[in-house]
Amino acid sequence: MTVYTETIAGHTFSFPDLRTLLAKASAPKSGDALAGLAAESAEERVAAQRALADIPLTAFLEEPVIPYEADDVTRLILDTHDRDAFAPVSGLSVGAFRDWLLGYSVDGATLEALSPGLTPEMVSAVAKLMRNQDLVLVAQKRRVVTRFRNTLGLPGRLAARLQPNHPTDDPAGIAAAIIDGLLYGCGDAVIGINPASDSPQRVVELLTMLGDLIDRYRIPTQSCVLAHVTTQMQAIERGAPVDLVFQSVAGTEAANKSFGITLGLLAEARDMALALKRGTVGDNVMYFETGQGSALSADAHHGVDQQTCETRAYAVARHYKPLLVNTVVGFIGPEYLYDGAQITRAGLEDHFAGKLLGLPMGCDVCYTNHAEADQNDMDNLLTLLGVAGCNYFMGVPGADDIMLSYQSTSFHDVLYLRQVLGLRPAPEFEAWLTDQSILKAGCELLPAAPHHPLLAAGPWNA
Repeated sequence: MTVYTETIAGHTFSFPDLRTLLAKASAPKSGDALAGLAAESAEERVAAQRALADIPLTAFLEEPVIPYEADDVTRLILDTHDRDAFAPVSGLSVGAFRDWLLGYSVDGATLEALSPGLTPEMVSAVAKLMRNQDLVLVAQKRRVVTRFRNTLGLPGRLAARLQPNHPTDDPAGIAAAIIDGLLYGCGDAVIGINPASDSPQRVVELLTMLGDLIDRYRIPTQSCVLAHVTTQMQAIERGAPVDLVFQSVAGTEAANKSFGITLGLLAEARDMALALKRGTVGDNVMYFETGQGSALSADAHHGVDQQTCETRAYAVARHYKPLLVNTVVGFIGPEYLYDGAQITRAGLEDHFAGKLLGLPMGCDVCYTNHAEADQNDMDNLLTLLGVAGCNYFMGVPGADDIMLSYQSTSFHDVLYLRQVLGLRPAPEFEAWLTDQSILKAGCELLPAAPHHPLLAAGPWNA
């Protein structure tokens, strides 16, 4: 192991390994402080950042933050690393890589070609040297386009996950939220329900309801019931109309085991979903959610800071070619991200890192009621991520998820961002909204007529 040192104002700071250096260079996070990993002063943080800037990118291939033999995520990262793609930046230090990324000549095509050559630790390291505006600038260069029943991630487009959760999985309550969201022009990313029950039978019932709705109204979107992946696999075996397979993932083998998953299980689930051939314009069948602090909350972080653990989760996600990846940025609580400033920083870091690694990143811009944050903080992060080119956001009735008991973004918030930034829904979904007299061409919402077809009663919303 290499010992890294840096002198600030006559005081020399020493960092015994790359893992420690990354942690000490991190922006302040309550989770890192809780884990005893954070810098103990601003001077130590600056010293770590200065030392980190001089580290060659190749060091992250030579010194894994979690040993190769101890962790299957590390093995996945190193075994799939594309050295040819890495070649254009292989001679750079972390600081020089930051300057390269910010250069005018580096565009989306350049970053797309580079993505397979980057490891999560390289991306996490360079993010630690960036201001918020740097994270926005680089992320907006990179578009990641995916397809299932519509096309997501195109320039000038912004999608929304319609999230109609209900505390008792009541079909009428879920249906009312779905109608509300569709009439606001939301739902092109996915109509995705977090079920109150993980029973296979309930999941099949919800999937059947969503499938009937999409088929009846010929909606060019996809559905998902966000149960555990094994429950969704059982639903496939029972003949349920599964579009996307969902799972929360983390950046270490131990954290994924705490979720009840392995990399092999994810591959098996993806194969099952692909075999259904339910996509009409593409075959990206996976949906993953992540969030800073998940590995720490499972005591499975191996002394690695929470931003680096989060970025390692993106290596897991990209291996399975997902349609959607979503950082649920403030959901775990103030023990990990204390206030609006930390939530904002984490959201920008996550989106930047995911895009640089080639993922179709969305963000659940959210907070829990005991965090030092409010909806104005969420407005700020929502707007910054919109400028940064985030693929999609959540659409929750009233921005208040009554099942999961946290605050997110509303259908109106998605309309706000589309309007202020001149963004439009996914093209296939936009055409359907226009045909249904829900939107004018572009992003202007039309008032719903009293007898609009979506308001009609049907077996799916009985």
